[in-house]
Amino acid sequence: MPHPIRRPARTAALAAASLLAVPALAACSSGAGAPAAAKPSAPATASAAAPPAALPAALTGQKPNWTPCPAPSTAQGGGKAPGAGWECATMKAPLDYAKPDGETLDVALIRKKATDAGKRLGSLVYNFGGPGASGVSTLPQAADDYEKLGAVYDLVSFDPRGVGNTAAVVCLDDKTLDEGPRPSDDPLDAVRTYTQACERNSAKVLPHVGTADTARDMDLLRQVLGDRKLNYFGISYGTQLGGVYAHLFPKNVGRTVFDAVVDPTSDELQAGLGQAKGFQQALEHAMEYCRQKYAADCPTGADTAEGNRRIGDLLKKLETEPAPTKSGRRLNSDQALTGIAASLYDKQTWDYLVQGLGELRRAGTGNLLLALADAYGGRDRDGHYDNSDAAHTAIGCADTSRRYTVEEMRAQEPAFRSASPVFGPSMAKGLLACTQWPVRGTADRPQVAAEGAAPILVVGNTGDPATPVEGAKRMADALGRGVGVNLTVKGEGHGVYGNNACATKAVDAFLVDGTAPADGTVCS
Repeated sequence: MPHPIRRPARTAALAAASLLAVPALAACSSGAGAPAAAKPSAPATASAAAPPAALPAALTGQKPNWTPCPAPSTAQGGGKAPGAGWECATMKAPLDYAKPDGETLDVALIRKKATDAGKRLGSLVYNFGGPGASGVSTLPQAADDYEKLGAVYDLVSFDPRGVGNTAAVVCLDDKTLDEGPRPSDDPLDAVRTYTQACERNSAKVLPHVGTADTARDMDLLRQVLGDRKLNYFGISYGTQLGGVYAHLFPKNVGRTVFDAVVDPTSDELQAGLGQAKGFQQALEHAMEYCRQKYAADCPTGADTAEGNRRIGDLLKKLETEPAPTKSGRRLNSDQALTGIAASLYDKQTWDYLVQGLGELRRAGTGNLLLALADAYGGRDRDGHYDNSDAAHTAIGCADTSRRYTVEEMRAQEPAFRSASPVFGPSMAKGLLACTQWPVRGTADRPQVAAEGAAPILVVGNTGDPATPVEGAKRMADALGRGVGVNLTVKGEGHGVYGNNACATKAVDAFLVDGTAPADGTVCS
């Protein structure tokens, strides 16, 4: 199902390298197990940002039972147990914050205690983006990047509601996801099939997976962890979540960093066009890299125009003649486009793009592009999918109130094609992702104004394909005077921490020592 490409901030390299006993999923509970899938009698409305009632002491005073972490579940992405030092637990939170004494859900948690207990500053909570990324499975994979921070902070993350082991949204089964949508002249056919499956399997939680609800979960988590302020590191969509948290709880904001920043001033159309331009720019930079490194062997040819044409021709052919792979599956056009996009999140994976396109052009096979698409889409080697795509759709549709018609989408197709001849046509169809959704969204744009909050370091990268750099400055401005501190990096890729020495040093100084760079600082 097409959607804007705002996905987890794990790199394609990490996902591809991990190309890969499901424990019971934590879910809504009032003593029962998974939420019932009762169909609402009319479209529900996602939880609004109005102040909820005070939470009972049974929730704010709960003590998580931390135990060694098991291997991640299929919904979390699978893989091996994270090993020594990693502890997991659950935290009960209201299913509906308007009814804080009512039914609860279990939020899956993970932590690793600070290695220098004498210098411990508290907890540092991470969200890795998506929406749809499991923090429980992602934090251990990324922890080497945060070694300095892990000395003075307990590193903590969680599966946001609707994600992984926290009341996971379930839509299509593995077999249907593998088969992909059936060819149709009606672009709503695939949307309708997907939406009906989500409603059939997860109707009860769909009104309660919006960003505002997860922000409230984070403030409950702050209290449960025993922290006076929330110290937070948000990446990609995690910056939107952090902005909403700061808006709802400005006095509770501790040392906070946003990396790979979502533009809070953009609606779905503006965000989609911005991403189309961002991915096209990254692709063209990758094609230039290909020409310089591989010369005549570069599969995208001698210039950008030829590269766009060659890729377009390959994608067109795959629509009717999917490419064979060693797995017995065949690479179709949508999967190839996904594999291409996955390779653009990190400059270190541009060689995968070159090799994948070269394989397809020379041998007519799609092994590498399919592997990239599988890793990006959360499919393991056994054919099981995590729930990141279902969660991505459910959270996005709970947040946005805009519902596009086919006619409105068609009217925007030229603009998307102009923004990106490669990604634009598919991304235009992403406007329809919420058209049939059974839950009314809350707003066109997130509310992030946070007057009175402590300073928040907002870091953008000029070569970011998924969250264009302009969004960082707009986020910093929207947070408010004296709150947003903007740092710009001149580089490539989605996210800069651990990839740019100057920015990493600035983030460490801010989180460890409380020293913020001057607003408007630029790192090369």
